[in-house]
Amino acid sequence: MTIYLQNISSDSRAHWQQQANQYLIQGNYTQAENLYEQAIAAEPEVKSNYWYLGLMLLLQGQEMEAQTTWLVGMADGEAEQVDEWTAQLLGVLQTEADRRESLSDYSLAWALRQHIREIDPADINNLLRAIELSIELETFTPDQLTSTGLIEMLEVEPGMLATDTVLVMRVLQRVLNCVSAHPSAWKLAETCIAHVREPQTYINIIIETCVELGYILKLTRLAINYIELGLRLAPNQPELVRHMACFYQNLGEFDEGIKTAKLFYSLQQDLPAKVYATHLILRGLMSAGGYWAEALSTLDCLHSLLELLIAEYPTSLSSSTVCDLFVTSFFSPYFQDDPKTNRKIGNQLAQLCQSNVQNYAKEEIERYRQRQLVRKSLGISGKPLKIGYLSHCLRRHSVGWLARWLFQHHDRDKFQIHAYFIGYKEEEHFLQNWYVNHVDKPYRCGIVSTNIAEQIDRDEIDILIDLDSITLDVNCEVMAMKPAPIQVTWLGWDAVGLPAIDYFIADPYVVPESAQDDYSEKIWRLPHTYIAVEGFEVGVPTLRRDILNIPSNAVVYLSSQTGYKRHPDTARLQVKILKQVPNSYFLIKGGADQKSIQKFFNQLAEEEGLEGDRLRFLPGVSSEEVHRANLGIADVVLDTYPYNGATTTLETLWMCIPLVTRVGQQFAARNSYTMMMNAGVTEGIAWTDEEYVEWGIRLGKDAALRQQISWKLRQSRQTSPLWNAQHFTREMEKAYEQMWEIYLLS
Repeated sequence: MTIYLQNISSDSRAHWQQQANQYLIQGNYTQAENLYEQAIAAEPEVKSNYWYLGLMLLLQGQEMEAQTTWLVGMADGEAEQVDEWTAQLLGVLQTEADRRESLSDYSLAWALRQHIREIDPADINNLLRAIELSIELETFTPDQLTSTGLIEMLEVEPGMLATDTVLVMRVLQRVLNCVSAHPSAWKLAETCIAHVREPQTYINIIIETCVELGYILKLTRLAINYIELGLRLAPNQPELVRHMACFYQNLGEFDEGIKTAKLFYSLQQDLPAKVYATHLILRGLMSAGGYWAEALSTLDCLHSLLELLIAEYPTSLSSSTVCDLFVTSFFSPYFQDDPKTNRKIGNQLAQLCQSNVQNYAKEEIERYRQRQLVRKSLGISGKPLKIGYLSHCLRRHSVGWLARWLFQHHDRDKFQIHAYFIGYKEEEHFLQNWYVNHVDKPYRCGIVSTNIAEQIDRDEIDILIDLDSITLDVNCEVMAMKPAPIQVTWLGWDAVGLPAIDYFIADPYVVPESAQDDYSEKIWRLPHTYIAVEGFEVGVPTLRRDILNIPSNAVVYLSSQTGYKRHPDTARLQVKILKQVPNSYFLIKGGADQKSIQKFFNQLAEEEGLEGDRLRFLPGVSSEEVHRANLGIADVVLDTYPYNGATTTLETLWMCIPLVTRVGQQFAARNSYTMMMNAGVTEGIAWTDEEYVEWGIRLGKDAALRQQISWKLRQSRQTSPLWNAQHFTREMEKAYEQMWEIYLLS
């Protein structure tokens, strides 16, 4: 339709303007262009027609023509008029940019905002919207924060610019979600402090960012830098202080980590928060090592608080609070070999947490349950069982090194293997990609429990295996939602104690025959061993006796464990062994604060009358392969108690080195026992402190016995269940099939 615009009346003007707008909405820019050209011919003094005509040309990709049209419209104006007309033109472009954004036409909206920037480069809100659009279009780079002048503009005194503070916070969050590790992103976050109107909004953005950086990307120092920004705005804000304490501890800055954890405790009011804060203090003390007296009193305080909490039994706690509580019974087995007490606390706490999960996630849980009932009614129908493995540790981690043989040998005709990589991030090390390539369906998950549980439910997993236990709160929350009909704990730690978990994988040795009374899960015992591997990669050693100033004919003892495991009673036994074996030296290695560990052992040596120069404190090494190669310097490895080694024990046995271990009653105190039994070696297994010392002395003095044990370990590689991962996999698969049969019959 063509409308000839001559002597335009108000009614006809309204009509053609409505028609032009309709053409714009329909994308018929040529027709709209014709209307505006006629309007200009009829009423050249109406400047808005130039603005809209230029817009129609711009939308057709005729940028030069559009700019010329706008200049023609302004050519006869005085300065004040030009300013007024420019504001009108900007309004036209802004309105169209807003409309395009509402239609998700981000590319055209971004182009319009670039033209607005050319006309009015001081419009900070338009620039913020342009940055946001580039993020949406995935064309954003952190350099734009400086090249566009955004940070410089935000540094202007607040109030001098008409800044949309809500938009500032929204753009900040989106930028940090994309490129938080870039220096320009941190600078933007710092600059935005002056534009904060709702402090909690900014703090929430900072917390989300530091969680991503510190816990997933492992950029811990940068995470602390972000927290410091939040603390500028809100000194002693509890959540910021809490994460700061964790990050200092993760960096090995234990004094700061302990001090900050104590500050976090002082900021808490309610009981659940005090429980977690006490756990955080204990975590710092245990990580440092050597602070056992204070750690013990802190543990007593924690147990008292847990007893109060369990007695109160609150059932309306938030998800974040429940996740904090899941891990607070973690340290008990490091202090005492008392499974009845330790498991009772852990079981009661896990049940309390599950009650709360069932409250705040009841709709999801019921949905999962109903779907499982439908699938159960159909049976397996000859299809492969779907096995899901849930873990944060299918990477360069002890669990990652040990679990891979099961994944390698799974029968893919009978089992479909899914892996849920919690907190997944790309790693250069080969092991994580190895897992990705050795499962049927890998899922690179974040750390949101509900999202992970929903994926497991959608995948219709038959049996879900948790590899991390209470070493990670996310796993516990996922398992508490029971997204799979059968749920199992294996490998990573002792059982969780959640009623939603059906089985705990063990063997004839790793928990006593009477252990079932202490577990809420059913203990499923495999015939020989609960773990088997086919060996370890070994690198080139970096340790030599002469470098350590140790005589070539000396007896070398080694202990390689984290600070968590260095219980003072066992450490004292180790010093006693050394004192009774002439020309012996003790190599001490493992993650902890070196100064506190040295002080700890030197004090024990002084109390026992042992020369301090017979102790050697070793730094960390570049890789696990080098660590294993360096084990060859040792004549005897001394295990820890009441928390044994696990991966370290397997590595020691694989390297054919005699080991002395003290067996207890709890799972953590029997790992080395089951591994030695399955390797066919009983020499070095002690059931009392006295036997531990006796074996340590005997193995130190009897070179022939050491050689005999080393030979037995070497021979065991051909015969032992511990090194027969293929047979172990068949036993695990048989257990899965039996679990499924029991489920279908229940």
